Amino acid sequence: MNPHFSRNAKSVAGAAVLACASFHAAAQTSAPFSEKTKELSEVTVTGNPLGAANTVAPSAVVTGDALTLRLKPTLGETLDGLPGVSSTYFGPNASRPIIRGLDGDRIRVLQNSGASVDASALSFDHAVPIDPLTTERIEVLRGPSALLYGGSAVGGVVNAIDNRIPREPINDGAGGVSGEAQLGYATGNREKDAGVRLETGTNKFGLHVDVFDRKTSDVRVPTDLACEKPGSANPARRICNSASETKGGAVGGALFFDQGYLGASVSQYRSDYGTVAEDEVTIGMRSNRYALEGAWRNPGGAITGIKAQFAHTDYRHTEFEGAEAGTTFTNQGNDFRIEARHAAIGPLEGVIGLQGDNGHFAAEGDEAFAPPSRTRNLALFALEEWRTGWGKLSFGARVEKVRVSSEGSSEIDRFVAGERNFTPFSLALGGLVNLTPTWQLTSNLASTQRAPKDYELYANGPHLATAVWETGNPNLGLEKSTSLDLGVAWKDGGHSFALTGYAMHFSNYIGLDFTGDTRGVDGSVNPDPASGEETLDDTRYSGVRARFVGLEASGSIRLLGEDGLQQSVDGHRLDLLLRGDLVRASNLSSGEPLPRIAPLRLGASLAWRRAAWGASLGADYYAAQDRVPSVGQRATEAYTLVNASVDYSQNLGRSQALWYARLDNLTDKLAYSATSVLTTTAFPKAPLPGRSLKVGVKLTF
Repeated sequence: MNPHFSRNAKSVAGAAVLACASFHAAAQTSAPFSEKTKELSEVTVTGNPLGAANTVAPSAVVTGDALTLRLKPTLGETLDGLPGVSSTYFGPNASRPIIRGLDGDRIRVLQNSGASVDASALSFDHAVPIDPLTTERIEVLRGPSALLYGGSAVGGVVNAIDNRIPREPINDGAGGVSGEAQLGYATGNREKDAGVRLETGTNKFGLHVDVFDRKTSDVRVPTDLACEKPGSANPARRICNSASETKGGAVGGALFFDQGYLGASVSQYRSDYGTVAEDEVTIGMRSNRYALEGAWRNPGGAITGIKAQFAHTDYRHTEFEGAEAGTTFTNQGNDFRIEARHAAIGPLEGVIGLQGDNGHFAAEGDEAFAPPSRTRNLALFALEEWRTGWGKLSFGARVEKVRVSSEGSSEIDRFVAGERNFTPFSLALGGLVNLTPTWQLTSNLASTQRAPKDYELYANGPHLATAVWETGNPNLGLEKSTSLDLGVAWKDGGHSFALTGYAMHFSNYIGLDFTGDTRGVDGSVNPDPASGEETLDDTRYSGVRARFVGLEASGSIRLLGEDGLQQSVDGHRLDLLLRGDLVRASNLSSGEPLPRIAPLRLGASLAWRRAAWGASLGADYYAAQDRVPSVGQRATEAYTLVNASVDYSQNLGRSQALWYARLDNLTDKLAYSATSVLTTTAFPKAPLPGRSLKVGVKLTF
């Protein structure tokens, strides 16, 4: 094992044990662990297809009212702030999740456990075509056990789950119509959003329909910013060119059998939004997705269940310069996944599966920086779990066959044709130990390999959204990493605490490095500055050694109420919620930090509830991020964001309404994100949003 990795793994483990020991000294243990197990960790389907109540992998689930209260226009901003999770924040309209400092194609974004085919990992200004308004549940899986979903999931998995294909009879098969309707308005960007979901069916079939619509204006910020867009004020306390209009919907249904179901859905996503980096560039995005899914439960013999799914996605977006169409990106792809769960062999249970996907990517226009390409991937995976009286062990493996080919171009001579074949192989070992009735220990060790992406191999052109010239390396090898995490969790009545430390060592980390040269938009190297020609920093993809080390923590202290430090007074309950994370990422080959890494983050909230009423007041501190590479990133100052919310649940007979108001950035703090490339390439155009009041209602019936 690499000595750098070994030393850091030990330091992380030591910090975890020390922190937990000090926390335990201040708390009292009263309830047996066996009585509290189901409360310690929710069932996370993504993290464990075997359906166990406790997952070995670090995971988080956001669903129900909790999801409603943190809804933002993008998937990344909705999840930002969860321990270990930040966002790329290319303004308010394009934001992808970052997990443990890893972004892009190291994070696998799924839709109902199937691939989300888009171009969001290719460039920060490309949005993810998944709207949180129609999502019922979001699961976040951090760390090495995510390898079940591909070598590209080395950082983690984000799975957006909906019921567009019903998996169980709706309303217990009693008939009738159920659903949900949401309305919201926010002052900061004049956001108006609405979403409706309707479901009906019997014991034999189920139907689902949903539609959503969101319109926003330019986002309000606490400083004057220049804006050259025609019709906009200049200067203004708004992020120039940050307005958006997003809408879509789906129709789906399923037939139910005694031992399973078979269903299909058709969904559309449409979004027109400003790219923020350039005052007059907008993106028109279109995505159509067609999905099939089915399950056969208890087929007999050695197999106790089979689940299969298939999806075809037709994705396209066009970048407009004013009213003129510029570059068009397309990505057409198919993906499938088959899982079979085998009968228990003593204490051993498990699933084996086959997963495949293929995609055809193309970009046409002056700003095409990657050639047309095809990627084909076929993988065999397995997860086995050995349950014991003290906990359980899990074993995972995945082998893939990946073919990446560039088709070149007859019109752009810098694009070359080529083909590479890869065979990534990944292994993971995890364990969960019930230390005491209230303490639990988890650990995961994994060796993961990832095949380079098409643009990492064959890119060669101007990427204006990030102000660089990107050049791929067709000789890149597999990205290889070894990961270790160690976590402890404690729960006693209304009190809980969890801490995870992790270390990741990459023997070959594929990064985009600055060469020190500049390029003209025509490709000329180091053009004369006196010419007035626009220049871009020259960058190239290469493999380096890298290390990520970090901590994630969360906790809850019941200050008032049942199982709390004080007994309830007239039904009041008051909790102190704590959260924090830290990650340090280094390029071991150059000795410099890796770019766009979130700083130390610490947060606390007071959450009060009495009967139908609830309220919270919290603050999140972001430390200064001055640990940045010498070229290619601007340091950011420390800041604190204060947020508050209030909600009321109204019983309407067979229906229920959730009324809520959320105040973001209460102090109207001017701040810039350390994880956003815009903080460097387009400073000061894209600060974080200023103070905004979001009010809304969700009706469940």
